[in-house]
Amino acid sequence: MPFPFEIPAAEISVNIEDHVDSIYAGLSSDFISMPKGEGFVDYPVFEAGYEALKKATSGFDTLAPEALLTCILDVPISFLVLRTMLGFTPPELAYTTTVRTKVEVDQGFARTLDRKVRLEPTKPLKPSPLMMARLQAMVRTANELLLAGVPAGTSDKVVHRLGKIDTERGKDSLKASSQLGIPYAALLYERFLGRPFAGHRDSVSELVGDALESAIERQLDRWGVSNHKTKRAEKVPGFVQSPDFIIPSWANPRVIIEAKVTEDDGTARDKVTRIINLVNLSRDPSSNPRGYQVVAALAGRGFAVRRQDMRNLLIATGGKVFTLATVQHIVAHTDIKLFATRIPPAEPEAFAGGTPDIEGQKYEALTKTAEKAAKEEGGSGTLL
Repeated sequence: MPFPFEIPAAEISVNIEDHVDSIYAGLSSDFISMPKGEGFVDYPVFEAGYEALKKATSGFDTLAPEALLTCILDVPISFLVLRTMLGFTPPELAYTTTVRTKVEVDQGFARTLDRKVRLEPTKPLKPSPLMMARLQAMVRTANELLLAGVPAGTSDKVVHRLGKIDTERGKDSLKASSQLGIPYAALLYERFLGRPFAGHRDSVSELVGDALESAIERQLDRWGVSNHKTKRAEKVPGFVQSPDFIIPSWANPRVIIEAKVTEDDGTARDKVTRIINLVNLSRDPSSNPRGYQVVAALAGRGFAVRRQDMRNLLIATGGKVFTLATVQHIVAHTDIKLFATRIPPAEPEAFAGGTPDIEGQKYEALTKTAEKAAKEEGGSGTLL
C-alpha cells in the first residue's frame, strides 16, 4: 500500500485507518539510551565534588556558608552536589534565593552558572563581584534549608521538597545518610517519585530533537533546496509561532515543515493542534495571499497513542506526514520539489533518517522462529 504522502489528498480519508497505521509503523522512540551531550557529569567527577563537600563540612557535621563557599570556589562541581542535596533545579534555587535573601538571582544566571560548572567541573571559579554576591546568597540559602529540614507542623497532606531521607531532619539526616548509607528501598522510592535521569533527559531534549531536524536538513541539502531553519524564540513575520523550516525563505514562505518530537501523548496532542492551526493559517488569504503547504515530520511514541489526532493531522495536511523512516521522501512528495536544484542519487530505504533498528530486527526474527516452533508442536503459533 502506498504511503499517505504518495496519494491525492482527496483520497486520504478512504483508507484513513491504514494510513494511520503506516505513520505509527514509522514512529520510533529511543528513551532507553540518551546522548550524553556537552557538559555531561560522569559519576567520578560528581563523587569528587561530594567528597570535597564532605571534607569541608567535617562529614556534614558543621554546615557553614563560609566553608561551603570556599569549597565551591575551589571545586565547582561541589555546587551541583549541594543543589542536588536539596533536590532543586537551577531556576528553583535561584527563585528561592531571591525570596529568602532579597538578592536578585535570575534564572538566566542560575542556568549559566550550572552550565559553566558542568563544562569545567574542577576548574576553580574566579567570580566577578556581582557573581560572588549571587553565589554567596545561593550558598547561604542552601545552607539554611539543609539545616532546617522539613519545618515542624508541616501537614501530612502535602509533600515537602525536603522530605527526603537525607534532608528531612536537617543536619542529623545528612550525617546519618553519609555515614550509614541510603537503604535501597529509599533510593527506589525517590526514583519512583522523581524519574531517574529526568534532569539529564530535559537537558538533552534538544539533541534528541536534532536527530529529526538533521535528517530533514540532510534531504534539503541533497536536493539543493534553499531554506530557512528558525532559531529558538525567533520571530518570523506572519507567524504567531515560528515554524521549524521555511522554504525557500522567511520572506517568501511556500512550504512550511514542522518537525516535532515527543514521548508524551498529551504533548503530542498540543503539537498536532499547532500543526493543524498552521494549515488553517496557510489557507487564510488575509494573512497569506499566496498560501503555503504545511508538511509534518514526527518522531517519538507520543504520536502513536491518539488515533483521532493522527486522522485529523493526515486529513489536514493532505497526507503530508513523514517520520524518520520516510523522511528521505520529504522532497519528492511535497511542493519542496519545486525548489530543488538537483536530483540526488537514490539511497537505501534502511538509511532513511538514521541507523536501522538492528536489535529490533533480530528480536522480530527470533520471535517468528519461536512462534513457528510453537505451532509445529501443536500450539496456536502465538507467544501471547
